[in-house]
Amino acid sequence: MIDAWHFLPEDCRLLYDDRRVIEAGSVVEVEGPPVLCKHGLHGSRKLIDALNYSTGPMLCRVKIGGTVVEGDDKLVGTQRKVIWMFDATDMLHRFACWCAEQALEMANVTDERCWHAVNAKLRWLDGEATDEELDAAWAAARDAAWAAARDAVWATARDAARDAARAAARAAARAAEQQWQLDHVREVLVAESDSER
Repeated sequence: MIDAWHFLPEDCRLLYDDRRVIEAGSVVEVEGPPVLCKHGLHGSRKLIDALNYSTGPMLCRVKIGGTVVEGDDKLVGTQRKVIWMFDATDMLHRFACWCAEQALEMANVTDERCWHAVNAKLRWLDGEATDEELDAAWAAARDAAWAAARDAVWATARDAARDAARAAARAAARAAEQQWQLDHVREVLVAESDSER
């Protein structure tokens, strides 16, 4: 059996025609050959890959077995056992804020409206900001993003050749950033799972 990650909806039910409730210790099996994205019980070896296929906030550590087909960033089998699970809503919100901060730093964003939006979200998660304060901060950040996008269109027209050369460097940096993000998620997950036990 292969160790993998899988997200479930908040109600912990399987999707599509199979609405079984899943809980820690559950073993689910399906008939017929597994086909990626079409039939079977899916998961991903890397947590960051599982996040791309997330259907909700319930994070599960699973083992996938039986007949298994593996793709680039996910796998599918005829059997999936849930080792443990927990509601990762708060962790996912905090991870999104952390990613936003990293992106703002990498892009050298100095507009305080953008930074304030991330801080407002973190304060909201801690119960220190209201929904209205959060909405206002995000509206201001959207205004800042629109202004930056408008300016970027003109800059892109002037600097297209230079930007093409930098794109390759950014792709390499993005790959390194994804690995760093994955390492950070693992640290948070270990801390969260230790506190749940």
